[in-house]
Amino acid sequence: MGQSDFVTEKFEGKEGDLSIAYVGHGTLAMEWKGKSLHIDPVSDFTDYSEWDKADIILITHEHGDHLDPIALENLISPDTVLIMNPSSAEASSGIDNIRILQNGEDLELEDIRIEAVPARNTTPGREKFHPPGRDNGYVLSFGSLRVYVAGDTEPLPEMENLRDISIAFLPVNQPYTMTPAQAREAAGLFHPAILIPYHYGETTEEELANLFPGAEGPEVRIRDLS
Repeated sequence: MGQSDFVTEKFEGKEGDLSIAYVGHGTLAMEWKGKSLHIDPVSDFTDYSEWDKADIILITHEHGDHLDPIALENLISPDTVLIMNPSSAEASSGIDNIRILQNGEDLELEDIRIEAVPARNTTPGREKFHPPGRDNGYVLSFGSLRVYVAGDTEPLPEMENLRDISIAFLPVNQPYTMTPAQAREAAGLFHPAILIPYHYGETTEEELANLFPGAEGPEVRIRDLS
């Protein structure tokens, strides 16, 4: 499957429209003002040799369903910039143009502001999956459109610091990330306009559609990101 084979949704922004392709699981592809951005590209879902080269690639952490050397090899050109948490960069020795971001750090590339935010497990016994301080979520500012890609995480107190999130991608695949109840809790901490569950494993689409059964809460859009 190539880049034209995936459902792509357009979000209107004052500074330019943002297109998001729903590739699968934790893998997304975005385009804004002619620049392509990939998040956790993984070859299980597509043959990246059939895609155009990437301008920016973001990796949340080094697990195999998020960091795939074959996908990177197919997407990287000499001009591609890779944004990684430190342990992903350590696992990717030999790749040029890596910028390391730790929790709380940010940078701007191609008029896109990229903020690395915490992603971790908090439930006792689950910390081993995603320990404190290691992994990243990302807040991406495409002008006034702000997209939060949470990575593998549970609800965190730091989420209360998120502001003006237009679109949030929250993982819903317990025990590694969130239960549906935790996804509701997390969204209640920062109130995104649109919530798109992703990385949802065995959680059913019916459960996802009923995250906010009343009129309150964000608009929930279910996309094929199991």
